[in-house]
Amino acid sequence: MSETLEKQGTVEKTKEMAGQLAVVNEILERNGNDPSRLIPILQQAQEAFKYLSKEVISYVATSLGLPVTRVYGVATFYAYFSLEPKGKHIIRICDGTACHVKKSHGLLERINERLGLNSDKLTTDDMLFTLEQVCCLGACGLAPVMVVDEVVHGRATPDHVDEVINKILEDEKNAAAQ
Repeated sequence: MSETLEKQGTVEKTKEMAGQLAVVNEILERNGNDPSRLIPILQQAQEAFKYLSKEVISYVATSLGLPVTRVYGVATFYAYFSLEPKGKHIIRICDGTACHVKKSHGLLERINERLGLNSDKLTTDDMLFTLEQVCCLGACGLAPVMVVDEVVHGRATPDHVDEVINKILEDEKNAAAQ
């Protein structure tokens, strides 16, 4: 029985990887398999998978005829790229000077409290949320600022954090019920 479950798990994992590689192949083709388009290729792969896995980095490198170390170097140099899986909903809290002075730490504390996150655990166990603290979001006049799924929330308060999280949870619950 255990051997059958193990084989079934291997088959499922292989199918998942084949699906991911098919997506990467489409991305590579859209970019003309051009090594000079490495950054846009990695951006599109991350958009598709929410992070860059070792397998995707290796496959991109091999497909473009680049050393894996070069592709890995690019992926780790730019803060935009993530080598860890991210949640479905990305919450970015600005801690630039203006936001910090306007108490962005209160937003961070509320999110951590609500979602059971901390400085070592940035993604919820259910992979629904990932929290990122960033240096600047470029909206200083709206401080404190948080961006949730690319939507800017200016002059945010801890109560506003609750409203946004509750809305997402409600939407997720409704989507699951359909």
